Amino acid sequence: MRQNKFKIFSGLILIVAIFLVSGCGCAPVVKKYKVDLEVWGVLDDSDAYAEIFKNYHDLDPNIGTITYKKQRIETYQQDLIDALASGKGPDIFLIHNDWLPTFSNKIVSAPKEILTEQNFRQNFVDVAANDFVDKGAVFAVPLSVNSLALYYNRDLFNAAGIASPPKTWGEFFADTEKITRINSLGEIKPSGAAMGTAYNINRSTDVLNLLMFQGGVQMRDESGRVNFGRDENAKKALDFYTSFAKNSAPNYSWNPRMHYSIDAFSEGTLGMMFNYSWQIPVIRGKAPKLNFAVTTIPQMNAGTPVNYANYWGYAVSANKIITPDPTSKLAPVTNDIRVAEAWKFLTYLTTKGQAQAVTPTSATAAVKKATSGVDPADNYLQKTNQPAARRDLIEKQKDDVDLGVFAQGNLVAKSLKQTDPVATEAIFAEMIDTVNRGAASVADALSTAEERIKKLEMK
Repeated sequence: MRQNKFKIFSGLILIVAIFLVSGCGCAPVVKKYKVDLEVWGVLDDSDAYAEIFKNYHDLDPNIGTITYKKQRIETYQQDLIDALASGKGPDIFLIHNDWLPTFSNKIVSAPKEILTEQNFRQNFVDVAANDFVDKGAVFAVPLSVNSLALYYNRDLFNAAGIASPPKTWGEFFADTEKITRINSLGEIKPSGAAMGTAYNINRSTDVLNLLMFQGGVQMRDESGRVNFGRDENAKKALDFYTSFAKNSAPNYSWNPRMHYSIDAFSEGTLGMMFNYSWQIPVIRGKAPKLNFAVTTIPQMNAGTPVNYANYWGYAVSANKIITPDPTSKLAPVTNDIRVAEAWKFLTYLTTKGQAQAVTPTSATAAVKKATSGVDPADNYLQKTNQPAARRDLIEKQKDDVDLGVFAQGNLVAKSLKQTDPVATEAIFAEMIDTVNRGAASVADALSTAEERIKKLEMK
């Protein structure tokens, strides 16, 4: 009898032990946490993200609040650097497509279990991988990519007897001649094209980079050093670009005294200019009745088209001071948890079919798919009227009257890797200007620019 009682007692102890260890067959209870995310941008107002934030908050039980703060673009880069240095900056923030070298020690790549290089390349256009993927890791993700297009004045084209916009640079050259008029005082009005100078043409250095890429210029050698100074195709590109500002050239159409290109185009005195999609609402605001259109850029080789990109992507800050709430009953949020949750949100925001609700077990827990009924990236593009970065959304936009040419241009866009984008742009602008002023030949200007960039990158 005593032996039976002992067996029963032992059995009860075993059952209790199993209960304590296994939780009655249930998964171990893990204390939940809440992560608040602060997002910084420069392009959009908060209403572009309001619906997206709400949907994600409903999907992810680990997310507290997501706050968007629009910053002043004029001081954004320095304000961002200062905020990150203090440890009190944003969790997620926009970086320009050529800022990765500058911010490489301030941001953290996506965990491989959340976003891989393969998945990134399947989703986005090639130029985004060139700019935001390094050594197999993804450092930023774009919602939109902007590439150049040709803006042209329909009325000036009609008056010059030009039935359709140019497809090649030879046609562009000829159309410039047909539209340009120079009076007895040497004044150009109208001008066929805003080409040739640096400082009164919006994004002049981007247009020059476009010509170099189309001409096959290898801007850097295999070791990554700039290597364009003695490239014959680089000389041809710079010579062609600056020829539009030579008063002895048949295509002379521009000089440093002309109105700024966007203003001249809005005034109806400019036939053609190159620019990005964000100038469409600017021009319509300045000149509601202006009869203009946008089309694909001229090509040197129609079989291998090339465009030039200028855009932004979202990155995640590497470190942030997290002050725990002593009254909270939730698990504390570590920096690793914050980073993982930020990248989960960015993956949801930008990639196809990644509307995800995460289980509240840990920062690196497996995700489960959830259908929100809204594609966040598509929602954003429709609200902001921007060209897509994602391949499937480019297909959706390709017939859009305003955005189609920009979206399709993104498929063949390239970009210039730069250690210091601001300084490099200034060097390229000065290179153009020295040729305009006759202070240097095309060959000497290119060589000088290359040497200056090499010195800049050695610092």
